Amino acid sequence: MSGIKLVLKSGKDQSLMRYHPWIFSGAIKKIYGDPREGDVVDVYDNKDNFLATGYYQPGSIAVRVMDFEKRELDKEFYHERISAAIEYRKKSGVLSMPGTNAYRLVHGEGDGLPGLIADYYDGVLVLQFHSLGIYREKDTVCSVLRSLLGTDLRAIYNKSETTLPFKADTGAENGYLYGSADPGIVSEYGYKFRIDWVNGQKTGFFIDQRENRRLLQEYSEGKKVLNLFGYTGGFSVYAMKNAARVDTVDISEKAVRLAEENVELNFPGDRRHSGVTADAFKYLDNTAAGEYDLVILDPPAFAKHNNVLHNALQGYKRLNMKAIQQLKPGGIIFTFSCSQVVSRDNFRKSVFAAAANTGRKVRILHQLSQPADHPVNIYHPESEYLKGLVIYVE
Repeated sequence: MSGIKLVLKSGKDQSLMRYHPWIFSGAIKKIYGDPREGDVVDVYDNKDNFLATGYYQPGSIAVRVMDFEKRELDKEFYHERISAAIEYRKKSGVLSMPGTNAYRLVHGEGDGLPGLIADYYDGVLVLQFHSLGIYREKDTVCSVLRSLLGTDLRAIYNKSETTLPFKADTGAENGYLYGSADPGIVSEYGYKFRIDWVNGQKTGFFIDQRENRRLLQEYSEGKKVLNLFGYTGGFSVYAMKNAARVDTVDISEKAVRLAEENVELNFPGDRRHSGVTADAFKYLDNTAAGEYDLVILDPPAFAKHNNVLHNALQGYKRLNMKAIQQLKPGGIIFTFSCSQVVSRDNFRKSVFAAAANTGRKVRILHQLSQPADHPVNIYHPESEYLKGLVIYVE
């Protein structure tokens, strides 16, 4: 075992008894030993009963729990957890989706591996480490992945330069841990997307919106569609299947160019699509009322920490209010929040307030979340970070 012992204050063990995988710094009564960031620690209650093993880090979340039993966090442990993640995806149908070769293979707490993200792009795995403890085991993780995926794996790319905690002075740089591959084209339900895991946001593509993009396609027939915060045009490509017109708006010119390229990959020479480099709020201000039948609002996280939660909720309210005001009567809005600290209830209240301020009649058609390859650990509600509503506006 670790040799470093953390004892929790009386009553602060309740969340661990319910298998929540985070221990906050305020719950710790005493530390025996001198843990450095990334060290393995064993956690006990105030009566000296063992509770969990995990990786230590300074900050609000002091320990990310890896197991609730006493065990070594060795290759056998990682093999067991990653094997379980793959088996889950087989049984949930993720690995047999038609025309699809891009999915999330490991989703942090959702797969019992807090701090590890692994996205699969047609033979290339892109890893992001969010804790120093699991980052130190990157060679073990790579070895396990190679043994489990075999010939289905051509390369492993580490993209953790900006995801590791700022206190972790690792000198980590992005780069290949195994093999190499040029950014290429993947398929999602038969649609093609160019993925740039080296220069793109996150791991290169927002896989988590896959099922919501598919749903959008069902509503886009004959519609004039506005995709705000369009990034690489995922929603736009699906809408192009049968929409009358699709406009993709993003503040990044580079993102707009990639969105245009993705549309061209799937609908060569089609003049129904336009890419616009602009601020989403300003674009809505300058849009004539009733111009669009269907609007997608998929902004980046407005809040990453609780101390800015209020401002974030106001931001969602303002954005949705503008969209509801401008939407054509009988139109539809797909609206999302990917902020982990914004609860499903808080997001819905923001959209409710936005609708109330416009005075328009609004109905909820669908309540959306993340797909099966981004599993939500029932003991860790924070892992349900993606919230969405599809609303009908009279």
